[in-house]
Amino acid sequence: GPCTECSCSSGKEPDKDPSHSKKKENGDRLCVPKIFFGTRTHKQITQISRELQRTAYSCVPMTILSSRDYTCIHPVVSNSSNRSEMCVELLEGKHGKSCSYYHGAHKLSEHHGLQPAPMAWDIEDLVSLGRKLRACPYFAARELMVGADIVFCPYNYLLDPQIRDSMDINLKDQVVILDEAHNIEDCARESVSYGVTESQLRAAREELQLMVSSSIRQKHHEPLQAVCCSLI
Repeated sequence: GPCTECSCSSGKEPDKDPSHSKKKENGDRLCVPKIFFGTRTHKQITQISRELQRTAYSCVPMTILSSRDYTCIHPVVSNSSNRSEMCVELLEGKHGKSCSYYHGAHKLSEHHGLQPAPMAWDIEDLVSLGRKLRACPYFAARELMVGADIVFCPYNYLLDPQIRDSMDINLKDQVVILDEAHNIEDCARESVSYGVTESQLRAAREELQLMVSSSIRQKHHEPLQAVCCSLI
């Protein structure tokens, strides 16, 4: 039968309320859930956005969450080996400098090419427009999430609790779609794993030994030292 919950079949203007809420007869608010579409790689997001362009839902408000590795356009930060750390330092103004691209992110999120969306777009479109407007694609994509009906992102944005918290992602009462879900097991394992080199372990052991020999919180440092020794 015809769709009765959205405006695609009725020809009416879509709901302008960013919370996508409608009034029930009893006065309560009924919130329409977002669709979080998780993929294994960023490249797959580009493929899926192209497929979305071919559907009747190509104009639905959307956004793509991705790392700074793909969306940072700051001339210095984007060429560094640790973009996230340098970005945070700029935003905190540690060295007396700030990021002008960050302060212009709202120009990109409110641009007519993205909001309301005339057509589904991908990361390259967002970055290209960001360069023209000198506005940060990374934070613009996060701002667009507030009014988006569909949010595309890699698996770990949905599986890793630390990333969910940092990106302000709340999956309660939302729709979650996982593309090629047979890869979830490996991604979940990676989300709770950490890599460390032998040289790092040896350096940690030496520092812990110094703490123990200096009688600084011995009961805490001695077990950690033993763990380092056993791993080495």
